[in-house]
Amino acid sequence: MTTIAHAGTLCVESAARRDFLRSSSRLTGVLVAHSVLGLLAPTLSWALELKHLAQTEADCVLILAKTLYPHKELPDAVYALVVKDVDDYATDGAALLSAQASIHSLNARVGGQFTQASDGQRRQAVTQLIDSSFVQKVRGICITTLYNNEMAFAHFGYEGDAFSKGGYLLRGFSDVSWLPNPPPDVSPPFPA
Repeated sequence: MTTIAHAGTLCVESAARRDFLRSSSRLTGVLVAHSVLGLLAPTLSWALELKHLAQTEADCVLILAKTLYPHKELPDAVYALVVKDVDDYATDGAALLSAQASIHSLNARVGGQFTQASDGQRRQAVTQLIDSSFVQKVRGICITTLYNNEMAFAHFGYEGDAFSKGGYLLRGFSDVSWLPNPPPDVSPPFPA
């Protein structure tokens, strides 16, 4: 319990209530049924429980990640993993304040809500704040979280490591079928 002295009276604020209000924030979405992830996922709906970020802050981080690393067809469920890691990062009070201040700056740069701004306004705001510690932190989290997970692998067509499947020599050494319309001569058969 936190106790705050205010003008000669004693205000008691329950930390449990604050924690409840924070944890009641959720980032939710739905996967497209016929997408790669929709076919792999056990359910089409997803939700992410937030422990430190408020709902509006989480929404802003999601849009920030999508602005930094835009992929038109990549579902929000993959970007939500970035939000989860930013929420975990915000456990420290200083980190949470940094996130909140940066989100406030993003909102100020677009003259309203960053999440409601046009793509051009968002890109301009992020470009202006690209050197800030929070935007750099989100960039780093995006690189490790956004691209290193099974959902992203499925979306981008990455088959995973070759070692566990016997290596590349007899499986995929000269396979460039992942490229759009490769000419037949760039994938000759492996000599027996």
